[in-house]
Amino acid sequence: MSEVTSQDRSTRDSSQQDLDRLAELAEDVIRRARAAGASQAEVAASIDSGLSVNVRLGEVETVEHTRDRGFGLTVYFGQRKGSASTADLHPDSLQATLDQACAIARYTEEDPAAGLADPARMADAFPDLDTWHPWDIDTAQAIELGIAIEEAGRAHAGITNSDGACVQAGQGLSVYANSHGFVGRERGTRHSLSLSLIAGDDDGMQRDYWYDSVRAAGDFISARALGDKAAQRTLARVGARSLSTRQCPVLFAPELARGLIGHLLSAVSGGALYRQASFLLDHVGKPVMPAWLDINERPRLPRGQGSANFDAEGVATCDSALVEGGVLARYVLGSYSARKLGLASTGNAGGIHNLVVEPGSVDQSRHDFAGMLQRLGTGLLVTEVMGQGVSTITGDYSRGAAGFWVENGVIAYPVEEITIAANLRDMFAGIVAVGTDVDPRSHILTGSILLERMTVAGE
Repeated sequence: MSEVTSQDRSTRDSSQQDLDRLAELAEDVIRRARAAGASQAEVAASIDSGLSVNVRLGEVETVEHTRDRGFGLTVYFGQRKGSASTADLHPDSLQATLDQACAIARYTEEDPAAGLADPARMADAFPDLDTWHPWDIDTAQAIELGIAIEEAGRAHAGITNSDGACVQAGQGLSVYANSHGFVGRERGTRHSLSLSLIAGDDDGMQRDYWYDSVRAAGDFISARALGDKAAQRTLARVGARSLSTRQCPVLFAPELARGLIGHLLSAVSGGALYRQASFLLDHVGKPVMPAWLDINERPRLPRGQGSANFDAEGVATCDSALVEGGVLARYVLGSYSARKLGLASTGNAGGIHNLVVEPGSVDQSRHDFAGMLQRLGTGLLVTEVMGQGVSTITGDYSRGAAGFWVENGVIAYPVEEITIAANLRDMFAGIVAVGTDVDPRSHILTGSILLERMTVAGE
């Protein structure tokens, strides 16, 4: 990875000027929308750019440079709403977009829940969240890094093929502005490395991968470490077998444990609730998880994957409990869903920001991954799930899975072609432990999660 001085970077970094230009365009279009008769208006504008390089077997497969622009406008005539968007920032295109949004709004039905968020909720403080770290890497350097990652993985005995390595550098600028006078600017970078390998022979082949995702390239694990991890995961799956049908404890690896928390988010999000399509309808103030467990939103973590000073409607973000002492403390709402439910926005228009899963005030010993295997004892470690067998309406959960059978806290052998099933209500209530092995590559920050019991169906 190349080094560049802060002075060099500031000379080349035009992000602030680009943000200023987007903000000026947004404010101008909002003024024109008001002049055209709109009672309210909002604009979301963005510029995203990046480099993506794929290599396989030491050769370059693809190189892609991207630079995408977006300009979305929503106008309100009373409670009639119209939206239009364009990727062209030329004045004529922006005027056509405005004309189209206004025309749509004039012919739509009134929606009592439509409109901007409460002006009193607009963010007025914008601390630096350390999310802007452009990666000064060119195509040749990215290719070199991708080859180094793949070579590290392919050097392991037993690795027979490769699906390739990928190096991606990305950065994005966005402006949200509305007719309350709010103008919010955000800029962020996200970079990733990945490698997928194949092991085995004609009697059975296994594929697995590993990746890293960071805000700043200096936070990456080394090319060798990533290649080693991908190879170790792939080789560990060789000789996988099925299991007979049984009920047993199940440990979800950290990268899958965050998916369980994602199902909770789906069930407590406004859209599912006002449509009455959630098994957690009317559950605020009720226990949904063990009394020792807390889940907190921390939207302003420095360098966090989901850090933001305001949500997609300009509402200020703040630290807030989602689950406190096992009890569901609130829902996840933007202003529209909040109005549909007769509630207030939770500052989550556009999604959640940095959710942290951790034991609360009740004493709960925590373990690293090895300790979580010991806590599991004899049961199933899940490292992969597949399929879409999860119902937010009923909570029913049934998915294909692969992983490892564990005996007395030690991995015994790999397993595949199994199905794991239960109900999310029982799964959440049956959480036995959460590990300290937190996966930092997501906005959902959790370690491995041990469930008391699930049905495992195999042979």
